[in-house]
Amino acid sequence: MKVVMTGAAGGVGTMLRPLLRGRFDELILSDRVAIEDLAEGERFEPADLTDLAAMERLLAGADGLIHLGGQSVEAPWDPVLQANIIGLHNSYEAARRQGCNRIVFATTNHVVGFYRRQRTIDHTVPIRPDSYYGVSKAFGEALGRLYADKHGLRVFNIRIGNVGERPLDIRRLSIWISPRDLAQLIGIGLEHPAIHFEVVYGASRNIRAWWDNRNAERLGYRPVDESEAHTVVAHEASLAAPEDAITDQFQGGSFCAMDFDGDPSRID
Repeated sequence: MKVVMTGAAGGVGTMLRPLLRGRFDELILSDRVAIEDLAEGERFEPADLTDLAAMERLLAGADGLIHLGGQSVEAPWDPVLQANIIGLHNSYEAARRQGCNRIVFATTNHVVGFYRRQRTIDHTVPIRPDSYYGVSKAFGEALGRLYADKHGLRVFNIRIGNVGERPLDIRRLSIWISPRDLAQLIGIGLEHPAIHFEVVYGASRNIRAWWDNRNAERLGYRPVDESEAHTVVAHEASLAAPEDAITDQFQGGSFCAMDFDGDPSRID
């Protein structure tokens, strides 16, 4: 199996690479930034998401795509548009044209960021994006649905919480996912025989979770890490940098507070 990973030079890609090595016959790493520390079974191919021809060359002969590339945080509209909407469309269209029929899309919890923290939500709730970034990822999920239904691609959307070796604060105790649990979800997306179009949450075994992740469990996901082991450090970090009045109400955290000038009492 030949698998392409976009955004491979980024933080998440760097954490995932050691966990995915040897799992596939070939792992093609792609980014605009060169990757020098290639291991056996890895190959680097530069590509810009906004260049459809480059994406076609990248995906030629590929069986699966792990799409981590794009604008990874909130930003002004134009960079979000170029990377996460135009670039994502190019990725799906290139995959279709080149016969790459498995797409694992790194979407985000920010597509549902304006749900309150007291509410547990699953993968079926209406979207409530908290940012341009969240809007672009909601577009990505909708685009994946189109390419699954119309063109037969197998699309697996992971609404990632926060990836790292440990949760960074109290909020992330609810949304954290370890690199090895994320790698497990990616494996399901690339290998599960029954995938058509699925949305799951990228979270470890977190007892404070805001998300009902039974759809991932239905597909065989069994997280091995839990955030509660890091409670003391997370609480200390939050005491040192307390949240503002908007941030601490909503699941999307600080993304909700950016440029906020609405009425929080109207947000149920």
